[in-house]
Amino acid sequence: MLTPMNASTPEIIAEGLPIDLGIGGMTCASCVTRVEKVLRKQPGVRDATVNLATESARVVLQGPADAEVLARLRRAVRDAGYEPRALDDGALDDVPRWFGLPVDVLPVLAGLLLSAPLVLPMVGDLLGRHWMLPAWAQFLLATPVQFVLGARFYKAGWHALKARTGNMELLVAIGTSAAWGLSTWLWWRAAPDSMPHLYFEASAVVITLVLLGKWLEARAKRQTTSAIRALQALRPERARLLPDGVRRTEVTEVPVDELLPDDRIQVLPGERFPADGEVVEGQTQADESMLTGESLPVPKQPGDAVTGGALNGEGAVLVRVRAVGAQSMLARIIALVQDAQAAKAPVQRLVDQVAAVFVPVVLGIAALTLAGWLWTGAPLEEALLHAVAVLVIACPCALGLATPAAIMAGTGVAARHGILIKDAQALEMAYRVDTVAFDKTGTLTEGRPRLRLIEVLPGVDEMAVLQAAAALQAQSAHPLAHAVMDAARNRGVVVAPDAAQSVQSVVGRGSLGQVQGVSLALGSVRWMGELGVPQAELGPVVQNLQTSGATVSVLASERDGVWRALAVLAFGDEPKPGARAALERLRAQGLRLCMVSGDNAGAARAMAETLGLKPAALEEGGEVIADVLPGDKAAVIRRLKAGGFAPLAGVPEAVASDAPVHTVAMVGDGVNDAPALAAADVGMAMSHAQGGNADVAMHAAGITLMRGDPALVAAALDISRRTVRKIRQNLFWAFAYNVAGIPLAALGFLSPVVAGAAMALSSVSVMSNALLLRRWRPPEAR
Repeated sequence: MLTPMNASTPEIIAEGLPIDLGIGGMTCASCVTRVEKVLRKQPGVRDATVNLATESARVVLQGPADAEVLARLRRAVRDAGYEPRALDDGALDDVPRWFGLPVDVLPVLAGLLLSAPLVLPMVGDLLGRHWMLPAWAQFLLATPVQFVLGARFYKAGWHALKARTGNMELLVAIGTSAAWGLSTWLWWRAAPDSMPHLYFEASAVVITLVLLGKWLEARAKRQTTSAIRALQALRPERARLLPDGVRRTEVTEVPVDELLPDDRIQVLPGERFPADGEVVEGQTQADESMLTGESLPVPKQPGDAVTGGALNGEGAVLVRVRAVGAQSMLARIIALVQDAQAAKAPVQRLVDQVAAVFVPVVLGIAALTLAGWLWTGAPLEEALLHAVAVLVIACPCALGLATPAAIMAGTGVAARHGILIKDAQALEMAYRVDTVAFDKTGTLTEGRPRLRLIEVLPGVDEMAVLQAAAALQAQSAHPLAHAVMDAARNRGVVVAPDAAQSVQSVVGRGSLGQVQGVSLALGSVRWMGELGVPQAELGPVVQNLQTSGATVSVLASERDGVWRALAVLAFGDEPKPGARAALERLRAQGLRLCMVSGDNAGAARAMAETLGLKPAALEEGGEVIADVLPGDKAAVIRRLKAGGFAPLAGVPEAVASDAPVHTVAMVGDGVNDAPALAAADVGMAMSHAQGGNADVAMHAAGITLMRGDPALVAAALDISRRTVRKIRQNLFWAFAYNVAGIPLAALGFLSPVVAGAAMALSSVSVMSNALLLRRWRPPEAR
């Protein structure tokens, strides 16, 4: 994951890091296209993506950026007719108030007050009353709306004309100016005592409706960003720093930004943890629901990790700080959500292509409408009004909002339930997933295997075997190593830090080292065969243990270049609660499932049977792929994508290059599964705790599940489907408004006022439809 940098940052930004620019004044898809073109033309810019809903641009440079480069980007935005600004001045901020009213609603209220008397005669006509205002009164009411409240349209439209492009403001400015100008001309040409039919209400009401629609859009945008604001609000402002005995002799309250790694802080009941850390004293419970979606408090005791932003329960604890600032879990979660909301979905490319030619085409249709009505003999004012209606209804606001509004709402609600969607592409690909591959250990199982038994060969002491195995595994982070160390501690075996020398970890196989001058190897049965360990003595024991579902390791010693087995260690793991139900839910959705494991076939199939999977290999019609080394998992994923069900051994690599026939999601723990997560169409990494696992998970996968709960897989696929469905609905309605509205306006069935209302309604309906996603709940919570 790349950490976005605010465009106001003065220091040099490294090559390849994205720069986020806030941009004010964008109103439609044409604005988005224009700003992207301007930014991409700047020297050193590799790519630029603009998001209308967040009013921001993400720029990737070819080299490092300094203050001059950032200034040039801001200048380019300003020259294009828009307002560059810091992101913290954007849509995430609360709107200032004036006498209790948001300041951004004041122009709308002013427009409504000035336009209401102009609309009143229309209501009177329905009641049989004639309340028509004098021409001079209509002029005085409509002119401030046209040129004061509507000044923004003229300014933005002028910039668009200078850039030889078009946007929504240009259409509104031309259309309302035509209505206002026609009314003024008819008034000027009318006889002194006559009352001509004027159209001041059309120009004033259209501008007011557009302003109302933009205000409703802005209000909806602030709701779509509620997830980020809620996450930002989790971090407390200050922390209680404990004395260090040198410079500080008493507890001191300091700003959170001043905390450093290894600082010791005190967290009282009911307070939020100021930073990521480790409990060193005290016991409590932590509410991590806003970070992981887990509704139940999590017990914390000395040695347990805590996450900044989590709510402390009933106990006061002392915490040693481990990560601060941008390295904290909360900061990385916020950055992930912001990355996803700033990204552009692949489907948006179609919208960009349409927007690039939309405004010129609409201007052409309006000109043809004017000419056509004049050709049929209609009066100039009637022909002009029909052309104005075409210009007003065709504003492409909804097109620009359709995709980003849905993505912001979908990724925001997913984050609240512990599902971090890294980018829009992962969201869109998850919609098409038909195959889900699971890693076994730590994903479907608890990932905390226990050493069940040690079968020693004749003449070997069991306690000596346990002590030697513990010495080899003392520095390893592998789950089986933890099981060995736990068994040693439980049986009172003490292992000195330097008990083993020259220890080496052989990826996917085991560990090598020397204990008391003897070369030892502890690892898989397959590795023992590669080392030349005689299999005759091991065969029956290993087969019986594997058939019972145990994971088997062998301890062997080397003398005179010959390896001989000393003992067989059997490990067992337990399935996660709810894993079987989660798999059944996925299968009920018609998804193809499989479990990919490095364990032997017997252990893998026994666990598969416990989980409700078909305990046979894929090529035999089952759902198990066993004996897979970490480096081979990516090849397995590629074969699944290509429709391959052949055994792992003997499959030509050319299969991986075949055209994919399945969309595959891989679910793993994000560490040894990283290559497979990257190879899958959608990688889902389970983050079990802060630190290395979570870091790798966030980098390797398109989706990070903040809890080790397999039920989140179905939830992630569900929210992706619903979000993509909203995107398609929004695009349909955005196109439908224009496809249906433009012909109706051109044929004279829509007045400019009705056209303006329809245009505003299109944008509001798109935003409202997207906001329905905020009511989403995971399937198991319904």
